[in-house]
Amino acid sequence: MKVGTTWLKSLLFATVNRNQHPIDQNPLLNTNPHELVHSLEALYSGAFDYPCYHHLNELTLRRLFNIHLSYTSLPESIKTSKCRILYICRNPFDTLVSLYYFCIKSMKKQFGENFKSPSKEDFFEEVYEGKHPCGPFFDHVIGFWKASLEHPDKVLFLKYEDIKDDPVSELKKLANFIGKPFSQREESDGVIHEIIDLCSIKNMKELEVNKGTEMVMKSLENKIFFRKEEVGDWINHFTPNMVERMNKLHAR
Repeated sequence: MKVGTTWLKSLLFATVNRNQHPIDQNPLLNTNPHELVHSLEALYSGAFDYPCYHHLNELTLRRLFNIHLSYTSLPESIKTSKCRILYICRNPFDTLVSLYYFCIKSMKKQFGENFKSPSKEDFFEEVYEGKHPCGPFFDHVIGFWKASLEHPDKVLFLKYEDIKDDPVSELKKLANFIGKPFSQREESDGVIHEIIDLCSIKNMKELEVNKGTEMVMKSLENKIFFRKEEVGDWINHFTPNMVERMNKLHAR
């Protein structure tokens, strides 16, 4: 969670459907990415009125989903199917900061402004001890990293920071992996750059659909999925002791 899922969903959707939707008519312009690439957890938990799990067969053949489960928790039906898995990871410090603010905002929306927010220090302790909705952070990352090495045709391991540094190369890598590579004509026509610009966090957060109080799920406003796109913002939030402890955990 909070490693760039919304960004990756946007890039994936725009890449897969680029021949169906001209860039100026792309559904991302008026639809939140989470309504175009559905979360399986949300489908099965009833977060949406539609679709729910029993509507899966009604969805288009080009079906895109996301899930926050660890690789070891995935059903064998997913691991052995022909579906491709894209995994994105992010610096653990920036991930923790983003997760903290996301949780605070979502809890206040659910329980009201009187909700007593945990301190960053207390939140850090919970994550440090592995008390995370998706399990221990490093176990989660290492699981998919190993899977990408063992099954490179099945699992693509992406890094948030790499996409920030070189979005063109990373988007081409994504397109090749899912079997929809960009043609030389598309590259010369600037299609890759159009998708990158459309899906940038800066652009997405300024779209009307993502600015107001519209809700992609029953308890989450669309705007909650867009905060900052900075790399290294964690330095403004962590104490030296917290950094040292996280680094030691990383080195284990």
